[in-house]
Amino acid sequence: MVDYTEGSGKQYHTGVGPEDIGKYVIMPGDPKRCAKIAEHFDNAKLVADVREYVTYTGTLEGVPVSVTSTGIGGPSASIAIDELSKCGAHTFIRVGTCGGMQEEVQGGDIVIATGAVRMEGTSREFAPIEYPAVANIDCVNALSAAAQKLGVPNHVGVVQCKDSFFGQHEPEIMPVSYELENKWQAWLRMGCLASEMESAALFIAGLFLRVRVGSCFLVVANQERAKKGLPNKQAHDTESAISVAVEALRSLILKDKESNRC
Repeated sequence: MVDYTEGSGKQYHTGVGPEDIGKYVIMPGDPKRCAKIAEHFDNAKLVADVREYVTYTGTLEGVPVSVTSTGIGGPSASIAIDELSKCGAHTFIRVGTCGGMQEEVQGGDIVIATGAVRMEGTSREFAPIEYPAVANIDCVNALSAAAQKLGVPNHVGVVQCKDSFFGQHEPEIMPVSYELENKWQAWLRMGCLASEMESAALFIAGLFLRVRVGSCFLVVANQERAKKGLPNKQAHDTESAISVAVEALRSLILKDKESNRC
């Protein structure tokens, strides 16, 4: 592969090198959430700000950790995990927002993904569609335990990933409405908890790269509840999801210390 950095020692898109990041990384989509997440670290400093990729590095339990934003969607998220893994990172927690799908998944709850429906394009350039997009079990268990410890209402299960936000929210106006609407009903009948845009790509890329990946999301609202005329409260403060992700990362670090993996 051509070295587009011309020997700088930094990754082309994220602008980081091995000396800039920890082995444990939290990955929000929104670059503006990075400073907020970094407040949970000790001695955090901004180390890179390139395109949609903003990176802060600090410590948790004395171990270097980072937060790197990915922007929206699978393509940019897969670039981030690829470049960060090349710099030595081995554990990733995606934190962000989602839309609830099942009636019991309400705004303000947290969804922890065990796997993701691959209704997006990025993961298809890593693995055939038959290969499942599943989260790392250590990450799932750590996130679930963190949510329980913090007393955050949560749901654990499969999420759906897509590339088009408005393909989900306005499928009836799309030329392929027949496919979008029919498959949405299938995901609902299969028990999909929520819809978002990055986990399928991150899970598949992580499996290929042999790194650990998990995801947790704040539920902003639930369009299915709105369709049924049920109360549909909205939530926009991601602090609860961030706290769950940080607590899960802390737990993983402590367990890794016991096995000298840090």
